[in-house]
Amino acid sequence: MNRSTVKRWGQVLALLAVAGPALAEPPCREPAAAAAFPKVALQAVARGLDRPVHIAVAGNSSDRLYIVEQAGVVRVLERTALMHQPFLPAREPFLDLRRQVESGGEKGLLSIAFHPRYRDNGLFFVNYTARDQRGLHTRVSRFQRTGSGRVDTASETIVLRIDQPYSNHNGGQLAFGPDGFLYIGMGDGGSANDPHDHAQNPGSLLGKLLRIDIDRADPGRAYAVPADNPFVNRPGYRPEIWALGLRNPWRFGFDAGSGALVLADVGQDRVEEIDIVRKGGNYGWRVMEGEICTPGVNPICNPTGFDKPLFTYRHPEGRSVTGGFVYRGRAIPGLCGAYLYADYVTRRLWALRVQNGQVSVQAELLRTDGPISSFGQDAEHELYLADHGNGRVYRLGAARP
Repeated sequence: MNRSTVKRWGQVLALLAVAGPALAEPPCREPAAAAAFPKVALQAVARGLDRPVHIAVAGNSSDRLYIVEQAGVVRVLERTALMHQPFLPAREPFLDLRRQVESGGEKGLLSIAFHPRYRDNGLFFVNYTARDQRGLHTRVSRFQRTGSGRVDTASETIVLRIDQPYSNHNGGQLAFGPDGFLYIGMGDGGSANDPHDHAQNPGSLLGKLLRIDIDRADPGRAYAVPADNPFVNRPGYRPEIWALGLRNPWRFGFDAGSGALVLADVGQDRVEEIDIVRKGGNYGWRVMEGEICTPGVNPICNPTGFDKPLFTYRHPEGRSVTGGFVYRGRAIPGLCGAYLYADYVTRRLWALRVQNGQVSVQAELLRTDGPISSFGQDAEHELYLADHGNGRVYRLGAARP
């Protein structure tokens, strides 16, 4: 592993306590820690989508982008042979769950994650909100691709069900880590200021980042709890919890260079925050909003024992952070090692660079035409952005002179 990469991000796989295979050497070389960011531009690669909220690829293939539409559809964007040519939408959706999904506001089909051995087993997972006789809830479900490449909705297996007391703060991100386990971002259950204190309740799965093993099953579960999860066998704690104290971890991602898990947590009324998540970390909500005591709960608090954010910004500079990725592509060398993120409300795209666990440079790259709901990363580590309002997907590239 590149030592400078590890030093700059201040997090390594040992700190994350993941035991997966070693990560490949990052394909790009980082500039100096204080180097200015290059100018970038967005190229539309898909239009006419219905409220896109997530972008994913399957395994190490960049021939297809899978675009999640909030109403319950996953569409495939096929790529031509040349990297610079646009994607062309497939006629039929890859998956259509509109009958199962309850959509609207912050609810809907929220993400998709492909099994690390998807090419062999055809398994993938989705996170969506649904309602039945027991009420509104989040489902993490497994599906299997057929030999024709289509998906039979009857193949659904509900892996995890989590009741939702309100309609907002569902989290919704699924991602496989470099250890092969599935990570699940769960919001605090909604309303304002976490009225039921779910995020600090160790017996609740709300307001947490979860980590499960989907290749095994414990008695009474459709999954297994990894033995090295931080709260296994700890009284009062759900063993699925990897980290706690989160308000609405809408988007997170793993750095392809260091393996660090970088998460953006949407704030309440004052602060948006970005965290490097460690095993067993507590990120403070609802006691803390970013680095301050939560004004709507108690402006005087004790911050002892909480993990500090890597970076925060205040309202009205932005009002809803959309987490992205550490850039490891080749198209924009000056961005190598920078973390890119956006704000859904103010439509700003930013980058920051980290040295010795501290932000060394941060700057706005551009402003987008519409609200950015999600980022995507292909197998070459190039980045894509989903425009929720205008129904577009963009590829990030270097600005032409």
